Amino acid sequence: MSISTRGTGPCRLFLMLLVVLASLVLAPLTLAQEADPGREAAFAVPTVDADVWRQVKSGETGPNYRDSRYGSNYSLINASGETWRQIRNDWISPAGLIALGSMLAILVIFYLIVGRSDLDEERTGRKLLRWTALERAMHWTVATLFIVLALTGLNLLYGKFVFRHAFGDAFWSSMIALTKLVHNYVGPVFGILLLLMLAKWLTVNLPRKHDWQWFKQGGGMVGNKHPDAGFANGGEKAWYWILASVGLLVIVSGFVLDFPLFGQTRDNMQWANMFHAVTSLILMAVSLGHIYIGTIGTEGALEGMTSGYVDETWAKQHHNLWYEEVKDQVTSEEQLAASRSSGQGDEPAPRSG
Repeated sequence: MSISTRGTGPCRLFLMLLVVLASLVLAPLTLAQEADPGREAAFAVPTVDADVWRQVKSGETGPNYRDSRYGSNYSLINASGETWRQIRNDWISPAGLIALGSMLAILVIFYLIVGRSDLDEERTGRKLLRWTALERAMHWTVATLFIVLALTGLNLLYGKFVFRHAFGDAFWSSMIALTKLVHNYVGPVFGILLLLMLAKWLTVNLPRKHDWQWFKQGGGMVGNKHPDAGFANGGEKAWYWILASVGLLVIVSGFVLDFPLFGQTRDNMQWANMFHAVTSLILMAVSLGHIYIGTIGTEGALEGMTSGYVDETWAKQHHNLWYEEVKDQVTSEEQLAASRSSGQGDEPAPRSG
């Protein structure tokens, strides 16, 4: 049995025309519906409005306001980061400049008015060993690293206000990259050596009763008699304990920043950064006083840390209690030169606080 296909051609053509016509009519409606912003806001992201953006800007940390990356707990806008920036730039930086500038001004004025603390009597030429070669090497190594860290730290805090404007972005970019590299690698070495130095000189820096009298007399500026002092006087002990307290805080905060391997959060790092800056600026300001007294401020002080030996007169005037313990070990300059030429090592004298 056969079925006739005659007449099917016009029907098929008619159906195709209906499909095309329907497409032309419905397509604009579909496109308009997809482009309707009201429909998109209503169905795609119905909660993004002014209130949501206010919460985002305020640092909202709920699950709907976090970074979309896997495992991230950071909010879309980190409000604490802006707070850290403002505290660092508006408070810490100006306060640091005031502290350092004030200390420099005080030292200059003091030197102009009071002058150098000279020896009351003539030098005898007889010497006492105060610092061994190992102690001097340790001191100057720590001092050098401290100066490097101070200069690089100041550049990190203030350099952008000076060098960037003076030399341009290209120079500044290279300079700050090198500064960060040096600061980050020198810091841990300084911290370890400082701890060793503090441990080495702990016993001679323990507080004694006569230290209080030293402070009452201003280190000898008040009264007719120089205050009693052992191997370390009250001022040296104060510097030691500032290093042992503030310096330790600098080391700890620096290690937190240098080694972010122990689960430190961004907030932890920001707090460590501010703590590191404040304690470092305090240490730098006080160190200016130490440098002044140990160089141009006191006659004979620097030669003790360069040659290891001090004159008998200097020891008697500034550290009389220590001098009484070691005065039988004085040596003439001729004997000292002979012992050095023979290669004999330095034997440290007894020490007490």
